[in-house]
Amino acid sequence: MAAPAQPKKIVAPTVSQINAEFVTQLACKYWAPHIKKKSPFDIKVIEDIYEKEIVKSRFAIRKIMLLEFSQYLENYLWMNYSPEVSSKAYLMSICCMVNEKFRENVPAWEIFKKKPDHFPFFFKHILKAALAETDGEFSLHEQTVLLLFLDHCFNSLEVDLIRSQVQQLISLPMWMGLQLARLELELKKTPKLRKFWNLIKKNDEKMDPEAREQAYQERRFLSQLIQKFISVLKSVPLSEPVTMDKVHYCERFIELMIDLEALLPTRRWFNTILDDSHLLVHCYLSNLVRREEDGHLFSQLLDMLKFYTGFEINDQTGNALTENEMTTIHYDRITSLQRAAFAHFPELYDFALSNVAEVDTRESLVKFFGPLSSNTLHQVASYLCLLPTLPKNEDTTFDKEFLLELLVSRHERRISQIQQLNQMPLYPTEKIIWDENIVPTEYYSGEGCLALPKLNLQFLTLHDYLLRNFNLFRLESTYEIRQDIEDSVSRMKPWQSEYGGVVFGGWARMAQPIVAFTVVEVAKPNIGENWPTRVRADVTINLNVRDHIKDEWEGPEPRPNLRGESRTFRVFLDPNQYQQDMTNTIQNGAEDVYETFNIIMRRKPKENNFKAVLETIRNLMNTDCVVPDWLHDIILGYGDPSSAHYSKMPNQIATLDFNDTFLSIEHLKASFPGHNVKVTVEDPALQIPPFRITFPVRSGKGKKRKDTDVEDEDTEEAKTLIVEPHVIPNRGPYPYNQPKRNTIQFTHTQIEAIRAGMQPGLTMVVGPPGTGKTDVAVQIISNIYHNFPEQRTLIVTHSNQALNQLFEKIMALDIDERHLLRLGHGEEELETEKDFSRYGRVNYVLARRIELLEEVKRLQKSLGVPGDASYTCETAGYFFLYQVMSRWEEYISKVKNKGSTLPDVTEVSTFFPFHEYFANAPQPIFKGRSYEEDMEIAEGCFRHIKKIFTQLEEFRASELLRSGLDRSKYLLVKEAKIIAMTCTHAALKRHDLVKLGFKYDNILMEEAAQILEIETFIPLLLQNPQDGFSRLKRWIMIGDHHQLPPVIKNMAFQKYSNMEQSLFTRFVRVGVPTVDLDAQGRARASLCNLYNWRYKNLGNLPHVQLLPEFSTANAGLLYDFQLINVEDFQGVGESEPNPYFYQNLGEAEYVVALFMYMCLLGYPADKISILTTYNGQKHLIRDIINRRCGNNPLIGRPNKVTTVDRFQGQQNDYILLSLVRTRAVGHLRDVRRLVVAMSRARLGLYIFARVSLFQNCFELTPAFSQLTARPLHLHIIPTEPFPTTRKNGERPSHEVQIIKNMPQMANFVYNMYMHLIQTTHHYHQTLLQLPPAMVEEGEEVQNQETELETEEEAMTIQVDIIPSPTDTSCSQETPAFQTDTTPSQTETTASETGANSNPEAIPALSETTTTVAGAVSAPAEAYTPQDATSAPEGTK
Repeated sequence: MAAPAQPKKIVAPTVSQINAEFVTQLACKYWAPHIKKKSPFDIKVIEDIYEKEIVKSRFAIRKIMLLEFSQYLENYLWMNYSPEVSSKAYLMSICCMVNEKFRENVPAWEIFKKKPDHFPFFFKHILKAALAETDGEFSLHEQTVLLLFLDHCFNSLEVDLIRSQVQQLISLPMWMGLQLARLELELKKTPKLRKFWNLIKKNDEKMDPEAREQAYQERRFLSQLIQKFISVLKSVPLSEPVTMDKVHYCERFIELMIDLEALLPTRRWFNTILDDSHLLVHCYLSNLVRREEDGHLFSQLLDMLKFYTGFEINDQTGNALTENEMTTIHYDRITSLQRAAFAHFPELYDFALSNVAEVDTRESLVKFFGPLSSNTLHQVASYLCLLPTLPKNEDTTFDKEFLLELLVSRHERRISQIQQLNQMPLYPTEKIIWDENIVPTEYYSGEGCLALPKLNLQFLTLHDYLLRNFNLFRLESTYEIRQDIEDSVSRMKPWQSEYGGVVFGGWARMAQPIVAFTVVEVAKPNIGENWPTRVRADVTINLNVRDHIKDEWEGPEPRPNLRGESRTFRVFLDPNQYQQDMTNTIQNGAEDVYETFNIIMRRKPKENNFKAVLETIRNLMNTDCVVPDWLHDIILGYGDPSSAHYSKMPNQIATLDFNDTFLSIEHLKASFPGHNVKVTVEDPALQIPPFRITFPVRSGKGKKRKDTDVEDEDTEEAKTLIVEPHVIPNRGPYPYNQPKRNTIQFTHTQIEAIRAGMQPGLTMVVGPPGTGKTDVAVQIISNIYHNFPEQRTLIVTHSNQALNQLFEKIMALDIDERHLLRLGHGEEELETEKDFSRYGRVNYVLARRIELLEEVKRLQKSLGVPGDASYTCETAGYFFLYQVMSRWEEYISKVKNKGSTLPDVTEVSTFFPFHEYFANAPQPIFKGRSYEEDMEIAEGCFRHIKKIFTQLEEFRASELLRSGLDRSKYLLVKEAKIIAMTCTHAALKRHDLVKLGFKYDNILMEEAAQILEIETFIPLLLQNPQDGFSRLKRWIMIGDHHQLPPVIKNMAFQKYSNMEQSLFTRFVRVGVPTVDLDAQGRARASLCNLYNWRYKNLGNLPHVQLLPEFSTANAGLLYDFQLINVEDFQGVGESEPNPYFYQNLGEAEYVVALFMYMCLLGYPADKISILTTYNGQKHLIRDIINRRCGNNPLIGRPNKVTTVDRFQGQQNDYILLSLVRTRAVGHLRDVRRLVVAMSRARLGLYIFARVSLFQNCFELTPAFSQLTARPLHLHIIPTEPFPTTRKNGERPSHEVQIIKNMPQMANFVYNMYMHLIQTTHHYHQTLLQLPPAMVEEGEEVQNQETELETEEEAMTIQVDIIPSPTDTSCSQETPAFQTDTTPSQTETTASETGANSNPEAIPALSETTTTVAGAVSAPAEAYTPQDATSAPEGTK
């Protein structure tokens, strides 16, 4: 199937075009933020803009984009809106701006929240306009804009201002729009509703006529809107041309209906209104559905609406309906129809007396009802309260086709949702892959609507939640598959030969032509299913490719050494797809697709795991998803969002051991501001950690008390903490027995996060950059481990890197490493010699067992016991029981207190039975100072011995289980207490983990705001329920929703379906309480100000002000952060050689020049990272670095050159940032990307951008107002060496130089480099000419001279070139990176540069500081004749 024509990409206007626009000129006069003297408000301006710019251009996105970007809504429209000036143009302009904000995915309602007074009036006018006649004041296109605005309102119910207006349209009183008979039927179904209905009637009677009329209009709004839509739909002809305005209106209307049906608060009352209007029947019989091209998207949307109208949920209670309940509802409908037929329609007796299974198919219903007249059908429908009663002697006004479809569609048997899902193939076919309505191209503009599910705040049921995620995950995978197919097929260059076959003229690494394809097995279906259990096929290909590519095709090691080039792969096919294809071939005579395959394509393993994830989601939908009761409603977005907070949990724990969390009693007191801390011991010497804290726990919901004194006592008690210091029992005499301790002084908000994490319930921690998220996570894990040793904790992160950081910090705390386990493939990246993977842990257990048995052998020898007690764990156990315990008990009986007299201190040591065993411990073991101290030491020694035997008892299983696999499974299920994996691994391996009987009590998720919604949900269900309940006790999510969300490649899924919204972000939007960490210790305070406005009260830790590295200035640079304006270089700003592959040569050269300058001053290259907002620029900068300085030891390469998105979660001392764009702000407009970009630097941030573009962007104002307050030209101090003693903010003693543009900076660096080379060279010449007598060690100089000769020889043979700064040929080398212009090389004379004008004459420094520079003559003996021929002209 050929792919459809690609939609055009919206080209952003250039800055010059923006400035030339009429809109921009008006903005500069009336509302631009940077204009000081603005003209007064003029309503005519709004009318003119709307008529001339918006309507005239047919609502062109480009015009609306310009208006919205100029802050038209914030600074002009809403600021001046009032009922007096309200007009059609005014209303429409506001709607256009709000819709554009939603299209751009930027916050839309902030300005309305600031000035909410006139919003109710504005909203009522929108409703009136939406119902206006289409041939009247408002055109159909304008009403489509209004529909979209209303849709955004219904999807923003979390905003109080919007909800207060929308609720009036979708509450119970809207049932006024029902016909009377239907209303009575519904009230009879739910008796308690009649009470409410009567109350509504009473309240209406009390209202004055005008208010009542207004209320009636609002209640009937959606019913009237549906009628209006039906009239528009009926005006669409079957074959004559139709205006696209009508089609778009119909599509947008159905989208609105879907969104209303897919949210429980809107659906609860609206679903009955929709059903009563018979909208679906009207739509399915409409001409638009029959128009194949124009009605394609409309039909797909209609199928979605049909799915949601019949969704398996009780609209009133919100409970999901089981399959049995759905069957009962279906039977009730059919039997009520049969009763009506039996009582009133003799011609339907046969139907009335048949059994249900015989008459509930579409065919049989049409057979029984088809022959009836229209009037009879109307009467049947009116008996069922579907239509108003037909008056006597009058004919019905409805078509027979409509009446028949109404009855049939309502009563036919439907396949259940879960059956539909199980029959769905998981792999995409060509129908889906190239359907633009389902899988849009990368050029999705956000203008039209799509047949896609949306992930918003709320979901109907868990099934609905999983299904939407399932569909979107499947389509996102399909989009990636499509890209891979297009890439492989284009490389294969297929063409049709004259004989009809396909010939491949090209070659692809990831695809091969198929030589033969045969289906070899189709297994029988399972009972109750109609698809095979498995289908296998053999694919033969000819691997005539290079060896390393052949290895890729043949799979991972170990692989057999096969001869020849022919290979046959046995592959599994999708059984559902195979069954559908075969049915289609047999019944419809379609071609057998299995005879036509001619290419086999492979994909990278990391990208090709979608099928396993989809199977996991489908399996979840087929099982009873047992989510803990305290989480169920929050996940669906209903109820009290704070109900899972520990303070509201019924099983809150009063006393917690904080172990090593606090460093001192003062730290503890500072961690609970506003609380009274009562310590159980008075002596300050004993008030040392660890501490147990007893918190006041409020039981129940509290009682109302009138006695204020009692209330005061209650609040006083509620703020009192009882702190009990306790001593960790002695663990043994060896230094390694001492517990590891935390050294971090946590802030009070970090302590609150740790406390919340230790309590049962849901804990959400928002961790801004540098606030110690990982330290908090590790401390929570450690505290849970010590407080609840029998519980198991699952750690889930988004990336292996985050998991490794967590593990490295966990190992520094007091956690026994035998309880740690790491699943997945990232463990090899851990910066430790220890292996925490499954097999690594098995090896650890086996090695540890041998070590411990050796210790048993030594103990046995020391006690003089014969035999072989250390043979196995079992024999060691007997040895402990009969030999060790008996001796210990005998010892205790000798030394314990006898009556009132204290035993002698010396007895503790004298009778101790294990002296010989502990001879290798630091001596003396017993101090002899006091009985208690020595007794504690003796017990510590026994604990050490006992632990050996306890561990051996745990390791017994590894003796009984013989295979590594069995041992690893045992470790996973029984032994490990802290199990870590990535979210992807959890999704892939859920089936295996559940099958093993994997169990856990707590989940901690790091980077939770970067994990897809579904990948966050799956880890909750990696275990089977216990007695129908989940054993999950705690869910701790740590993340930052103000930084970048999960990566979604397709813009449509990202923006339209909101697939990039993480569960963490959704919980924050719903209002789940969070602990916001509020002190950062990463960056200078001045750098933190660039992003701390995005967070609640984000401050700095004390060391940010105190440590020298933060208070010292950046050497050679006047400012610690600066925004540097970069104008067009040779007439070009941004360029786009490939779609979305943005580059900016001027910025790239400037960034690299600053990097080189910093390195020449002495900055370590690995302390500098270069970031950019686009991949194209990243490649260009890398290219320039390779060309300019990559192999130059004096400069080197930066730590990383990458994109802002890739660098999230990382940091460096100095960040150079290129923003690339010069035409439109692009995706930096997403404030989350800005926050990440601004928060990566610790000590210095230098941003290169087109200032005129970015300073006008409303969302970026808080950061850019600070950046533009400083000069926009780079200020450098070339004579200041690194490191400097100058304090940050001080005026430098050295001269400051201002760099105006990129060529100036490039030439400056070039000169600086040449000067450095010359001075270094002169220094070495002087050193060489010194007479030996002047140096004490003559031989040293001789050696140095010889070294120099060989070094210089090497240098002249292997010259590293640093091209001249304006030689931009690097950007021309690779076609992918080409720019629109070919910059010419700027000539530099010898007098200007102090060097040879030949740009190739600048070799870099070698490993030692010896070099041969262009214009500097070297000593003759340093060159051989061979060298002289290869040396540059200036050196000869």
